[in-house]
Amino acid sequence: MDVEPIPAEDSTMMRGARIAMLDADSLGADIDFGALQRAADSFRSFPATSPAQLVGHAAGANVLVCNKTPIGDADFAALPHVELVLVTATGTNNIDLSAAALRGITVCNCRDYGTPAVAQHVMMLILALHTRVLDYDRKVRAGEWQRAEQFCLMDVPIVELAGRALGIFGFGALGQAVSRLAEAFGMQVLVAQLPGRPARTGTLPWREVLARADVVSLHCPLTDATRGLIDADALATMKPGAFLINTARGGLVDEVALADALRSGHLGGAGVDVLTSEPPRDGNPLLAADIPNLIVTPHNAWATLQARQRLVAQTAENLMAWRRGAPIRAMVSGE
Repeated sequence: MDVEPIPAEDSTMMRGARIAMLDADSLGADIDFGALQRAADSFRSFPATSPAQLVGHAAGANVLVCNKTPIGDADFAALPHVELVLVTATGTNNIDLSAAALRGITVCNCRDYGTPAVAQHVMMLILALHTRVLDYDRKVRAGEWQRAEQFCLMDVPIVELAGRALGIFGFGALGQAVSRLAEAFGMQVLVAQLPGRPARTGTLPWREVLARADVVSLHCPLTDATRGLIDADALATMKPGAFLINTARGGLVDEVALADALRSGHLGGAGVDVLTSEPPRDGNPLLAADIPNLIVTPHNAWATLQARQRLVAQTAENLMAWRRGAPIRAMVSGE
């Protein structure tokens, strides 16, 4: 996917776009930024930008492109020439949206670019937990199969997905993609009615889903209504031996309570791609070495090359739409 080129006769009628890309390294060194460069009048890129570097890196730019770089009201005040912020992610919690709105700055994000990548990562975690593939790999590397008295090792229980109930919390594009894959494995899908959301056909109360599901997979945003949703009480409501998958946001889960539920054996396992603080430089309860059947991946479920290139293409589309005076995917419109 690429952006539509600017016809020469139209280029003078469009808004100027002088880009400062603040944290290009967050998207990886293997990414082609050509589509975004071609959509701009000028393009400067920085590997990363600290708060102290922001004003200097953004000097002369009216368009800022960032993934996780924080931009607050004081930054906008120091950068009166900024007209557009393009977030190379879905989450915009690093941008002060209220301050942007007050200053007439448009903020656009990207959406659904990582759906196939995250959906396959979810199924990978579910399959790995049910087949105990990491345990058996470690056993083989430790020589246990070589010393076995019969042809196979099967001392750790393996469970089939067929007939199991998958509870999905958040039924947008990603939740629906996971649902389709799960149904292909013969799983029964239960969709949870999230707290603070209007009732919709086909959903069940979220606590009922917790109680009935063999696997719970989280795909909801982190909001005031969902923060800490999966706490000690919610984990106790889950079936003994159930599994929890979190590829959404770390703040949805009480990590101490999850570690305790795994150690006690109440939960059969968990797979998480997100933590409350990333990277976890100060440690995290889920990184303890004694937690059984837990898989932690480093917030890379979204990070296939294809997904990252779709993200760049969407960012270029967002830029072109704004330049033509009709912003798309706008979280805040400065129009």
